[in-house]
Amino acid sequence: MAENIYDVLMERGFIEQCTHPEEVRELLGKEKVTFYIGFDATADSLTAGHFLTIMAMMHMQRAGHRPIALLGGGTTMVGDPSGKSDMRKIMTKETIQHNAECFKNQLSRFIDFDNDNAILANNADWLLDLNYVDFLREVGAHFSVNRMLTAECYKQRMEKGLTFFEFNYMIMQSYDFLKLNQMYGCQMELGGNDQWSNIIGGVELIRRKENKPAYGLTFKLLTTSEGIKMGKTMKGAVWLDPEKTSPYEFYQYWRNIEDVKVEECLGLLTFLPMDEVRRLGALEGAEINHAKEVLAYEITKIVHGEEEAKKAQEAARALFANGGKTDDMPTTTYAKADLDEGKDILTLLVETKLAPTRSEARRLVQQGGVTVNDVKVTDVYQKFTTSDMDADGALVLRKGKKAYHKVKAD
Repeated sequence: MAENIYDVLMERGFIEQCTHPEEVRELLGKEKVTFYIGFDATADSLTAGHFLTIMAMMHMQRAGHRPIALLGGGTTMVGDPSGKSDMRKIMTKETIQHNAECFKNQLSRFIDFDNDNAILANNADWLLDLNYVDFLREVGAHFSVNRMLTAECYKQRMEKGLTFFEFNYMIMQSYDFLKLNQMYGCQMELGGNDQWSNIIGGVELIRRKENKPAYGLTFKLLTTSEGIKMGKTMKGAVWLDPEKTSPYEFYQYWRNIEDVKVEECLGLLTFLPMDEVRRLGALEGAEINHAKEVLAYEITKIVHGEEEAKKAQEAARALFANGGKTDDMPTTTYAKADLDEGKDILTLLVETKLAPTRSEARRLVQQGGVTVNDVKVTDVYQKFTTSDMDADGALVLRKGKKAYHKVKAD
């Protein structure tokens, strides 16, 4: 008998909350279940934050269940207030449609949509042409405002002011679940733990209107030990699109995570057996770096393919081995005339994004944390020109021990 996927997700550290744990476990063990996860199309690429929910979808599909990836062409027009201190900026229909297409292409790399093995839906299909009065009568009547105001996603916004516009979001997401239940027999909604209130709304709406069972399950959110959402760098989000975050930068992000997070990420973001996850997670001292290499390689392999993962790993190792001489290093190319004139070190650090601001760049130099071609920079006003380039025609900037960037002239 194959292992119950509920137990697999629990052991790997995914499950945070579940509406009916015993019923859900029994259901997943005995029949093929159609479930859905929503993706609001707020950018033109999915992020490392989405990757955890994509992994859960992959586990569920491998166990024989049917995923629905719901693109939020309609809900993105409003924006989810969950976990947000300000209202989301309003996006045009065209931008949202473009983003949804990008999501569709990316999800197809992870989920098998052939032969009805999974469904790709877009809530624009039913939300954008709704009759407002009919919707209030059919759906709004089932929601208690008093109860909605106790939801965590709204509580955070009450102090700053919650618009009626955003207050509708929970009802729209609940209606999505009802529509998917009616159209495809969808019985479960899955999502990050910040979606708990919205998911419960949908579960209760189906149970009231359809008199049918419906279930919700949430996953833990990936955070640093300080509780900040993982998947953010000084440059911004870590994207799954290789044009926005290169496979090398993606690999390096996971290679450099905190020691205390290694075992958790191996469980959630790779398919390694749990015995191996625990063995790697138990490594200490310098050996934990081996576990981080495995983690970074495995995640990069799933997202970008084995060849790119190997290239990223070799590039990262080469940086440590030979002071940063590698072709796969992040590179900025300037016009030769610009570099003939010279660029000061603070400008180089900011423009290569090794430092977010000039003041931070200044601090790095003053603390002795910056080298150019293996020579420590001590003068914050030092300029570099094409005459300072190495034999390969490059300036190799290094911040600390791990962050490298190559500057070339065109």
